[in-house]
Amino acid sequence: MTKPRVLITRRWPEAVERAMAARFEVTLNEADRPMTSADFRAAFATFDAVCPTVTDKLGPEAFDLAQGRTKVLGNFGVGFSHIDLDGAKRHGMAVTNTPDVLSDCTADIAMTLMLMAARRAGEGERELRAGGWTGWRPTHMIGTKVSGATLGIIGFGRIGQAMARRAHHGFGMKILVQNRSPVAADVLARYGARQVATVEDLLPACDFVSLHCPGGAANRHLINADRLALMRGDAFLINTARGEVVDEAALADALAARRIGGAGLDVFEREPQVTAALMDCPNLVMLPHLGSATRATREAMGFRVMENISAFFDGKAPPDRVA
Repeated sequence: MTKPRVLITRRWPEAVERAMAARFEVTLNEADRPMTSADFRAAFATFDAVCPTVTDKLGPEAFDLAQGRTKVLGNFGVGFSHIDLDGAKRHGMAVTNTPDVLSDCTADIAMTLMLMAARRAGEGERELRAGGWTGWRPTHMIGTKVSGATLGIIGFGRIGQAMARRAHHGFGMKILVQNRSPVAADVLARYGARQVATVEDLLPACDFVSLHCPGGAANRHLINADRLALMRGDAFLINTARGEVVDEAALADALAARRIGGAGLDVFEREPQVTAALMDCPNLVMLPHLGSATRATREAMGFRVMENISAFFDGKAPPDRVA
């Protein structure tokens, strides 16, 4: 029996590539560079399955073709706002994602950013490496205490709850939650959390705000100049969700003017480009989209994609179908 033809759009962990090659007729993007819309149109005419990542911009133009061969998009990642679902549906393509397996590592990175920003770890390392440290003194690089502070979480799905678990049980933080739908009382109780109705209710009440909501048009610039103005003057914003959720120009202004205490970003509006004004903000910690970047998690993500597309070609329902 002929194996389904599968395109993997970026390089994956070697163990997953080997397993995929044993199960399917696999083509790799050896250059490991993001593909263009034209590349995807050609791929949709050639492959039975395409496995994209968040770096692949699968907008309407990528689906602008008369007829395609591809029947399933096995997305390597939990977020799928980079895929035009209407375009996929129009061509009869199923779309799957990889939930669950990256929740812990993404929450770990959010905690890393929060601790680094609060304790000025980036500033401290830069001073040390530059040879500017003159020794311990009582007023040197005073930061903000995390333990016992109030953390606001916007988006209380798997990753938001993983963040709450670390913050509440590990650091004794008080948890406020804003979510698009009501959170069950027993779920809130696990973290000593309280849900508020709106983002506007949450922001003024928090020492730290961590974003764990979906990306896409609905949440584009959810955190804008008006909402940044609602934050406390010494509060911190952490984003490990999607870059478009934060208006980077407005954030740069707020950081430069010290209208908020600081921020930590793992994702950006126009990755891999970063808004130039952010580079000049010492009260900002930035990481290059490392949320799921551990070997165990990236392998688990790849095997989850394999599970989904294998189920599809076996005539079964993919466990993580989103469209």
